[in-house]
Amino acid sequence: MTSFDWSILYRGPLSSCNYACDYCPFAKTKNTRDELADDAAKLQRFTEWATTRSQSMGILFTPWGEALIRKHYQQAFVALSHADNVKRVAAQTNLSFNPEFLAECDLDAVRLWTTYHPTQTTLDAFVRRCETLSEMGVTYSVGCVGFTDAYDEIVALRKAIPDDVYVWINAYKRQNNYYSAEDIQKFEEIDPLFRFNTKRHPSLGRGCRAGHTAFTVDGEGIARRCHFIDQEIGSIYDDNFAAKLQPSACTNTNCGCHIGYVHMPELELYERFGDGVLERIPATKIWRAQPN
Repeated sequence: MTSFDWSILYRGPLSSCNYACDYCPFAKTKNTRDELADDAAKLQRFTEWATTRSQSMGILFTPWGEALIRKHYQQAFVALSHADNVKRVAAQTNLSFNPEFLAECDLDAVRLWTTYHPTQTTLDAFVRRCETLSEMGVTYSVGCVGFTDAYDEIVALRKAIPDDVYVWINAYKRQNNYYSAEDIQKFEEIDPLFRFNTKRHPSLGRGCRAGHTAFTVDGEGIARRCHFIDQEIGSIYDDNFAAKLQPSACTNTNCGCHIGYVHMPELELYERFGDGVLERIPATKIWRAQPN
């Protein structure tokens, strides 16, 4: 179980990315200077709100694009990491940013959810960035999309990453029956939790911490239970916001994304991840020996 009161996923209006992955609609897009200024102002307001709350919290940035190449996200990371009530500040990132700003952070609170994109960078370059994080004392996870024709490259990634770093694999779910039983077994040798990600878990009417102890926040400060349900809970900037967070059943038919289904009690993933829920790092070293 997590040791903080709220798990918050923040996604502001930033939509630009410096990578061009063919499966992503935000690849190689650019925000205007005015759009970036607007995103920065909204992020600053959120940061000020988060650091002055009485609740303990973990915050994960889940941008449409790449956030950590932007100065205002780096500054937010530093400020949030030093706030007494912010126990965790994490981000999903392609790891293309300059890591120097991390030296200004309280690294006890910082975590990174890093993704290797083999069409956008070389394995050697990505591994060197991971080595820099390790040398700095930054805790991180590493992962990639589990395309079956990329198996050998994913094996190479696992072998190149330090043994004490968890390597996760996101299942490719746009094609039905994409994986054979053998495929799943092979990927589980790298990521023993891979099978959870191959499924769209039935969720309609079932319990979920989303909307109670976990929720998302957009640039306007509007909270929703998760990224996959549009119904608004309310504005985090309202004085009575905390009272609006209540246990409730999921209204979607199923849930197939880690940042969603991880909050379903019946899957018992909080017991596996503990305080590593947001950054996708299991609480205990459950990953197996590297494949031959």
